[in-house]
Amino acid sequence: MARRGGRRSPQLAPTPGIPATTGGYGRAPMEPDRFLELLERDGTRLAASARRGELDAPVPTCPGWTVGDCVAHTADVYQHKIACMCLQRRPDEYPGEPPDGVAVIDWFDTSLAALLAELRDRGPAAPSYTWWPADQTVGFWYRRMAQETAIHRLDVEDARGEPTPIDAELAIDGIDEVLDAFMSDGWDTVAPEEWGAVDPHAGKGKTIAVRSGGRAWRSTLDADRIALANHDGPAHASVSGDPEAVLLWLWGRRPDSAVELGGEPSALAAFRDRLRIATQ
Repeated sequence: MARRGGRRSPQLAPTPGIPATTGGYGRAPMEPDRFLELLERDGTRLAASARRGELDAPVPTCPGWTVGDCVAHTADVYQHKIACMCLQRRPDEYPGEPPDGVAVIDWFDTSLAALLAELRDRGPAAPSYTWWPADQTVGFWYRRMAQETAIHRLDVEDARGEPTPIDAELAIDGIDEVLDAFMSDGWDTVAPEEWGAVDPHAGKGKTIAVRSGGRAWRSTLDADRIALANHDGPAHASVSGDPEAVLLWLWGRRPDSAVELGGEPSALAAFRDRLRIATQ
C-alpha cells in the first residue's frame, strides 16, 4: 500500500490504456489556481501558528509528534515533490533536512516558496512522476499538496489550541481524494506487517456510504480492492456530517462524536481499520 499522504510510496508507472489527466486523479472539480491559492494560504498559516509557541509542543492529532516534527515533515514532503517534478521519477535522494544553521520554520518557508514556484512555472498539464498511475502530471501535485498542507496546518493549530476552518470546497475535494485515490486500490500490495491484526476479509461485501456537502460516496469492501461509487444508494453503514468534520474523521483527526455514524457497527469498524492502513 502506498503511504500517500507524505513522500513514502512504492515505485509506480503509468498503467497502459489509462490516459494522464491534468486535474488530479481524473476527477478533481476545483480549478488548479484554486489549489495553489489554498496551498499558499494554508502553508502561510501553518508557519505562523508554529511560530506562536514552542516547537517541542506535542501535536495531539499525531501522537508522538511535536510541532517541529510536523513542520519538518511538511517541508520534507515539499522538497520531495519538487524532486519528483525535476527528475521525472521517484527521487532516491533530495534535500530532506534543513541546511546547516537554518531553522526548521525558515526551511519550511523556503520549501513552500520553492514548491509554489515549481508548480506555477510548470503548470498543471506538464508531465511529472507521481504515485498515481492514472495521472502523471504536475496537476496531481497541485491537488495533493493543497490537501496535505490543509491537514498539517490544522495539526499545528490543534497543538496551539487555535484550529481554524478548512475551506469547505477543499474539504469536499479531500473526501473524494481519500475515498478514491487512497482507499480504492493498492490493497494487493499491503505487507503483512501493515495489516497487523486487521483481517483483510473483515466486512467483505459491506458498503459504507459517506455523505457530506450534498455529495455521496459508497465504498464496498473487499480484501484486494474497495470499489467506489460516486452516488448515493443502499448501504450497510454510513458516515455523514459537514465537509470538514468528515474529512478530518477520515484522516483520523477527529473522534466518532464529530460525525454521524449509522448502520452496522462491524462494517464501520472494518472501514475504519482500512482507513488507518490507507492513510498511515
